[in-house]
Amino acid sequence: MPLIGYLENGTRHIGEISGDDVIPLGTVDAFYAAGGEGLDRSGAPIPRADLTEVPFVPETSRVFCVGINYHSHAEESKRGAGQDLPKFPMIFGRWQSTLVPDGTEVPVPPNEDGLDWEVELAFVIKDEVWMADRETARSHVLGYTAFNDLSARGKQLATTQFTLGKNADRSGPIGPLLYRPDELGDVDDLDVETRVNGEVMQHGNTRDLIFKIEDLIAYITDTVTLLPGDVIATGTPGGVGLGLTPPRYLHPGDVVEVEVASIGTLRNEIVEHR
Repeated sequence: MPLIGYLENGTRHIGEISGDDVIPLGTVDAFYAAGGEGLDRSGAPIPRADLTEVPFVPETSRVFCVGINYHSHAEESKRGAGQDLPKFPMIFGRWQSTLVPDGTEVPVPPNEDGLDWEVELAFVIKDEVWMADRETARSHVLGYTAFNDLSARGKQLATTQFTLGKNADRSGPIGPLLYRPDELGDVDDLDVETRVNGEVMQHGNTRDLIFKIEDLIAYITDTVTLLPGDVIATGTPGGVGLGLTPPRYLHPGDVVEVEVASIGTLRNEIVEHR
């Protein structure tokens, strides 16, 4: 059963989806400390409609994003910015505080022309990982989810550093659910799509990834120890707003949906920054 995060008495909890109900599994911190195993399912089910949903990862988790990791995105980056095909994964960081659940309103920073969309397959690490090898790297994945790497391109492109442009307030929708590996089919063959006000803007497939899941885990963990609850977002296909002529961005009143096949859809409305 897929996993969902929710708030209880000001603390993040996690549970399993069972129809319209959620079976409590305890606090998020305790869940990841146990590697998502040995779970107590004895709690009374809670109607999902009664819950305040939150990201299903610890508030201490790190978010590792990958730039230009689809061949189709690399082609449009080459045309637009002269960016060559990367020789190594292009890793940049997000703060966990930018992560928000499905349905959250996302504000446009006041000095931006808008926000850009980026549909991504993301996965969550279940245990401590150092010096992973490619052959066993996927054994460290707790589950897979959808992610929208909403980007403030003005700040992103103003310098060679991505940090501000990739960490605008509430700009990291994630979810809506987290699926364990055995609940999915082939994650190397999943359609991904972005729709803006119902119009398809991106459509790709994870077959097009330049660096696969095991490549990313191995590349990161010879430098940084991954910890339970860390998130890795695998990159986006071609079709971002920046790559259009002229560029097109999300503005207040727009609704953006990103969908990963077999996982689900994130739907977020763009609003003014208040």
